[in-house]
Amino acid sequence: MTRIGIDAMGGDYAPEAAVKGAVMSLEALDAQSRIVLFGDEGRIRSLLEAEGCPSDRFDIVATTEVIEMGDHPAKAFQTKSNSSITVGFGYLAKGAIDGFASAGSTGAMMVGSMYAVKPIEGIIRPTISSTVPTVTGRPALLLDVGLNVDCKPEVLAQYGVIGSIYAEAVLGIENPRVAVLNIGEEETKGNAQTKAAHELLKSEPRIRFVGNIEASHLFSGKVADVIVCDGFVGNTVLKMAEGLYRINMALGVKNPFWSAMNYENVGGTPVLGVNAPVIIGHGCSSPLAIKSMILSTEQVIKAGLTTKLRQAFQH
Repeated sequence: MTRIGIDAMGGDYAPEAAVKGAVMSLEALDAQSRIVLFGDEGRIRSLLEAEGCPSDRFDIVATTEVIEMGDHPAKAFQTKSNSSITVGFGYLAKGAIDGFASAGSTGAMMVGSMYAVKPIEGIIRPTISSTVPTVTGRPALLLDVGLNVDCKPEVLAQYGVIGSIYAEAVLGIENPRVAVLNIGEEETKGNAQTKAAHELLKSEPRIRFVGNIEASHLFSGKVADVIVCDGFVGNTVLKMAEGLYRINMALGVKNPFWSAMNYENVGGTPVLGVNAPVIIGHGCSSPLAIKSMILSTEQVIKAGLTTKLRQAFQH
């Protein structure tokens, strides 16, 4: 049985969006998967009744507190010991659930990732990643997208390994191509950080390194499957893409490429490099986005990603 923990109280439209998204996901989940909802039991049961969904389709863990977006993440994680996020991470740390996802406080989710389930031994800094669409129809993986805005070359080199393992295990890309996001394709281009990262990745035997990639080729799918950059650059790229998506929707431009840019279809951002699957959703997640987040969590769990990362960094 795969047990997927969901913070029912996380997000701008919680618990309504979280519960509706959980109900929507039931038809797409594997028969051996079970959703565990953490939150206000009375409200969860009322919403399930309103949706015409029997409450026994889920496991419900009653909590009485919520970590709000304005709370200090570390303090709230400690002081609100009966919050849906803190209790959820407690279950994850002891193996009572196999993965945990929330559209709530990103800061609190990172506190739980770092201090409840902890980074995998050997990984310098965990990262957050995002899939980006390409015109080939096959997604590419961009990391980091906002967790570590300043990265040493050694950290970027590890991102190449982490991203390669994720792309193969979760996205199903065989022998993925790894590249460094840079201002030119030549080895001599870039700043001290990207040049040093290039040298380290070039000598990394665990990956298929293809060199530098320019931003103009990010969405082509012809150069790389895994694109490595620091969180400052990655977050800037991601938000630019989100802005272009909104502009195109407003202009009435609709096609499979732009539809794949919709965050609702992606669902969430995995925290890579910690000892259990953790997915962080967008704060304004709709029921559809919550459904996608749940399915992404199931996918990461079933791929055995955590075990694969541990094996890669055990030495």
